[in-house]
Amino acid sequence: MTREQLAGAARAALGGGRRLEAVERVAGGSKKGVYRLVMNDATSAIAYLWDDAENYWPAAEGDDDLTDPFSPGLGLDLFRAAHARLDALGVRVPAIRLVDRDGDHCPADLAIVEDLTGENLEQLLVRDPRAAAPVMARLAESLEAMRGHRAPAYGKVAVVDAGGTSRGTSCEGVVLDRALRDLAEATSRDPRIAEAHDRLEERLLGLAAAVRPRAEYAVVHGELGPDHVLVDADGCPVVIDIEGSMYFDIEWEHVFLRIRLHAAYQPLEADGLDEDRLALYMLAQRLSLTAGPLRLLDGNFPDRAFMAGIAEHNLKQALELIHA
Repeated sequence: MTREQLAGAARAALGGGRRLEAVERVAGGSKKGVYRLVMNDATSAIAYLWDDAENYWPAAEGDDDLTDPFSPGLGLDLFRAAHARLDALGVRVPAIRLVDRDGDHCPADLAIVEDLTGENLEQLLVRDPRAAAPVMARLAESLEAMRGHRAPAYGKVAVVDAGGTSRGTSCEGVVLDRALRDLAEATSRDPRIAEAHDRLEERLLGLAAAVRPRAEYAVVHGELGPDHVLVDADGCPVVIDIEGSMYFDIEWEHVFLRIRLHAAYQPLEADGLDEDRLALYMLAQRLSLTAGPLRLLDGNFPDRAFMAGIAEHNLKQALELIHA
């Protein structure tokens, strides 16, 4: 996408006689381009660009299979469906200023959204945990609203809300299949996982066998780390990177929150979580957070040391779970 195309999209999104002054890449995106558009009157917005050139992940078979709840959350359709669902539940998401999937402004899927220029929750928790407390309380309310909206089917919000069905027969079954694939991939990349392969596989199968069936599913973000929560001027949490949102077991969300927040997770504790699901999903996510970053490093992801550190930390945590 050229600067001229972005300038035209920015004018259409923000109106008036504004002129595009600067384009700044926002750090952190690995599946889409994220750019801050700054106009000549200091008005700004964020552009999301879903294009192959902006996706650092190596292509894999099944990437475009939306019936797989864990296929990559790519594209404007997934974004709009998740945005509509979360907004209807009262969860704060960036306001949409413009969407373009017809090539009016550029050849790739494009959305321009509200720019929230303050800290994200991760930064706020480090800088001032006391100031973060009311934000965490509001985030807990958002999670409760998401938990309260149930569906009889699991899968991506865009699929389920359109009346579709997803592959597999249960959340735990889908997670087990994915975890076994992640285990195989990590085994081929690191000798420590290879040496522990049989014990890890046995633990996964045993944990999955203990999970009891469930017939209702709630809305989850899927990767709700504190870096995916911005804080607006009123101290409200604003959820971003929402394309992977799905109907699923809430335990999946809470395992991810525990991994990312550590001791800061406590205000988000939820009653009635299924301990068997938590155990299975913890090991599955540790394996995913090992295999995924190692796969990403096959490409040209820029912050390689950071991604390698994620893989190394989670590899060690996965091994600890079978040595406990």
